Amino acid sequence: MSLSTTGLSVTLGGKPILCGVDLALRRGGVTAIVGPNGAGKSTLMTCLAGLRRPDRGTVSLDGLPLAALKDRMRARRIGYLPQSPEIAWRLDVETFVRLGRTAHRGVFGESPQDAAAAARALDATGMSAFSARDVTTLSGGERARVLIARALAGAPDWLIADEPLTGLDPRHQLDAAQTLRAFAEAGGGVAVTLHDLSFAAGAADRVVVMAEGAVIADGPPGAALSPEILAQAYGVDARWVAGARGPLLDILGRHD
Repeated sequence: MSLSTTGLSVTLGGKPILCGVDLALRRGGVTAIVGPNGAGKSTLMTCLAGLRRPDRGTVSLDGLPLAALKDRMRARRIGYLPQSPEIAWRLDVETFVRLGRTAHRGVFGESPQDAAAAARALDATGMSAFSARDVTTLSGGERARVLIARALAGAPDWLIADEPLTGLDPRHQLDAAQTLRAFAEAGGGVAVTLHDLSFAAGAADRVVVMAEGAVIADGPPGAALSPEILAQAYGVDARWVAGARGPLLDILGRHD
């Protein structure tokens, strides 16, 4: 029950973006992938989702090369939430979420099971009341939630989510994080990129820190997000302080 990379390398425009990344993710937990802008996080996520083939190295799903899976089967196994997606179709929210069932539909079209899965996803993300709304009229936070619902409707084994909390207010960030947590506790695997390190420390079981296309730390949040690692990855001096809901990151200044 793993999604893993071995020697993953990607070069774009002559610039190394990923440099021999080895990573083994397990279902049943939430893994936060963090790092400064340009660290290679989004490229890694598209490789994990099977949407980009690396220049070197492999991505494997339960020991089998991901590239060997047909697109339809890969889409059933892995749900992907892109960063800042465009929603151009004038569809109602329920129809949009049902698109997450496309890989499951047979020759006779949508089944009762497809409709039920979409309804569960809408309920899980708190979007049931928006079912009849035109998806293009939603706020940024509402769009983020409906995109999570569409991914959940596909009932994948894995959710690969690139900055899914962008545009969400604090309450809905917590709601979205709880949705991802519930998915993991039900046996799914979650890999999510985050910029808010305090949120990552409280929401993830495991944190992978990237810098310049490489993994420089991987482990429980308290170990992976140490002041030494933060200085190496982000070039800042920082300390962790106790907060009412968990540890909070206090940035002290540039690390010179």
